Amino acid sequence: MIEVKNLTKRYGNHMAVDHLSFQIQEGQIYGFLGPNGAGKSTTMNMITGYIASTEGTVMINGHDILEEPEEAKKSIGYLPEQPPLYFDMTVLEYLKFAAQLKKIEKSRQKDLIYEAMDMVQITDMKDRLIKNLSKGYKQRVGLAQALLGNPKTIILDEPTVGLDPKQIIEIRDLIKSLGERHTVILSSHILSEVSAICDYVMIISHGKLVASDTPENLAKLMEGENSLELTVRGEKSRIQAALKEFSQVEELDFTQSEEKGAEDVRLKTRGNEDVREELFYALANARLPILRMQAVHVSLEDIFLELTSDDKTQEEGEEE
Repeated sequence: MIEVKNLTKRYGNHMAVDHLSFQIQEGQIYGFLGPNGAGKSTTMNMITGYIASTEGTVMINGHDILEEPEEAKKSIGYLPEQPPLYFDMTVLEYLKFAAQLKKIEKSRQKDLIYEAMDMVQITDMKDRLIKNLSKGYKQRVGLAQALLGNPKTIILDEPTVGLDPKQIIEIRDLIKSLGERHTVILSSHILSEVSAICDYVMIISHGKLVASDTPENLAKLMEGENSLELTVRGEKSRIQAALKEFSQVEELDFTQSEEKGAEDVRLKTRGNEDVREELFYALANARLPILRMQAVHVSLEDIFLELTSDDKTQEEGEEE
């Protein structure tokens, strides 16, 4: 388990990370989501011990990352946004070198290296020079390095940046498969990536944690359980009067429909009860046929834009 308390990083007068606190439990894929410049990479670097925090603590399986870095780092594998590769080495040479840096027992190194290569599907590339690999395969080599030693938690900072669409899909599928054996923390500013991969989402804005929940619960929190869109045949005044008689309606918003003689209505009802059947009969009794009715589902994009709407463009070169 990773426990972050009051984590803060200042660069002069700039607050890159502002008193973050959260916990990472085992067995899930976490998405750390925020716009560019929000503080994601800085947070990842502090969690993994690459940089020191100004304030706060990071505990990894009971070990402080700054007080007991060697013990803490045994439980994590880290892939930075720019993988730390040596291009003049072969894949196998590089992974042997990484295994030595991680102080993996010599007797276990070969088995663990081949296990990592098999997991990320680069075994057939083991004798190729890294500089001759595609960007997608270089990313896989970086992932293999992170997986060496079978750490409990894998931390990936923007793992699909710069990849083509096919490579992005391959890396996403690979991350999903890693989630079956490891806890994964994925930093990204790409909404579709987090939606496709993650079980749990943490949204960061201006260095602060502004939301933390499953994508489904965030959607319910933002929109409420009972938001509906309807297309109703009839005059707007009659539809409005009928809906206002319906006591559970809280908000109404009308727009012109493409259906002739009909109105599109977006409404929100009180409480968490499913009111679709009751609403159908209420409008039917008023002789106002419902041509379409569907529940409104808020996307992660809607939530992200709502929670980070006051983000300002960061100055060029500012620390993330």
